[in-house]
Amino acid sequence: MKIETKCLHEGYKPGNGEPRALPIYQSTTYTYDSTEHIGKLFDLTAEGHMYSRISNPTVAAVEEKIAALEGGVGALCTTSGQAASLISLLNIMKSGDHFISASTIYGGTINLFAVTLKKLGVECTFVDADASEEEIQKEFRPNTKAVFGETIANPALAVLDIEKFARIAHANGVPLIIDNTFATPILCRPIEYGADIVIHSTTKYMDGHAIQVGGVIVDSGKFDWTNGKFPEFTEPDQSYHGVTYTKDFGAAAYIVKARVQLMRDFGTYPSANAAFLLNLGLETLAVRMEKHCRNAEKVARYLNQCEDIEFVNYPILEGNKYHELQKKYLPLGCSGVISFSIKGGREKAITFMDSLKLASNVVHVADIRTCVLHPASATHRQLTDEQLLAAGITPGMIRLSVGLENVDDIIEDLDQALAAAKAI
Repeated sequence: MKIETKCLHEGYKPGNGEPRALPIYQSTTYTYDSTEHIGKLFDLTAEGHMYSRISNPTVAAVEEKIAALEGGVGALCTTSGQAASLISLLNIMKSGDHFISASTIYGGTINLFAVTLKKLGVECTFVDADASEEEIQKEFRPNTKAVFGETIANPALAVLDIEKFARIAHANGVPLIIDNTFATPILCRPIEYGADIVIHSTTKYMDGHAIQVGGVIVDSGKFDWTNGKFPEFTEPDQSYHGVTYTKDFGAAAYIVKARVQLMRDFGTYPSANAAFLLNLGLETLAVRMEKHCRNAEKVARYLNQCEDIEFVNYPILEGNKYHELQKKYLPLGCSGVISFSIKGGREKAITFMDSLKLASNVVHVADIRTCVLHPASATHRQLTDEQLLAAGITPGMIRLSVGLENVDDIIEDLDQALAAAKAI
């Protein structure tokens, strides 16, 4: 099936006389005919659902669909994108370990990596994503266990050279983890370019309607966990009666371990109802992403010719720093998110945002409705000026998430707000 068809038909396949739409299995509990079968579930030798802190039939159908969309062997849904980032790393790391991340990533993820994980004894080194392979190689240590980056950085709109980062990671025997939230598998499938693990904040385009928070981890099934750097995959897990993940689950070792070990202990699993709503978003993902991209392209070109705009970050624009990488990794488009900076800095930017009538000023992005955010005073306000600049954020930068309204209405709203900002 092509990806548009997968959006509709993967994950849930009703049998004769069964409901056409994915059912909501709103239950915490599952019954079995024997204690022997339950024992096999806890030994991980039988398939089934033990408890909805670990798995649920509705959520499982959505996991299967997302894995199919990304081209992975399995997926694990979480209660947020932050939980997906956390579990994707802690599944392969412990106190005393180190990993490398591109600096142009979401501000909340920077805080997770630089502050919270550091308290847990896991250290992160941030690197310039545009640096040479030789420069990035210098940051590797004997205890480095992973490399992390975003396909399209939030909010800098930098495009990651996935193949470059995959080469560096694999040369050092560690996996590449890619946050593919803005691109979605409709615009880019990082596994095809060498990524080993793909994560999403499903709160964004996958849901698309701003109605539920969620995340997901997708396992490519291609990384060699037996290379000696990851004994937790190749040695018996005493918390599961000596299960050895690579031996017992093969290509799915990573995602099985994430579920039965970390999800078991952290319990950050979404509800059946949340998964049902996410599935509705996934069914129209391909259609929506095409419209988001076409609207954003027109808006970006409008902003690019405005004299009051300092710069526009949107890789589809000719002359953009990431235009060539866009053509390679994102030939169908760059999502509906644009970042741009208004001349005059923070005061002008805030006046512009407060003057908008159609676009909403919200702490969200990647919605069917057009919305804006001032990162320096909102999502990234915890960062220092140096960290802001490293993340590609200026005082006057605005993140514009172009929705599905008529693009002429969107541009008219931007035009009148720019006039208001200019007048102060």
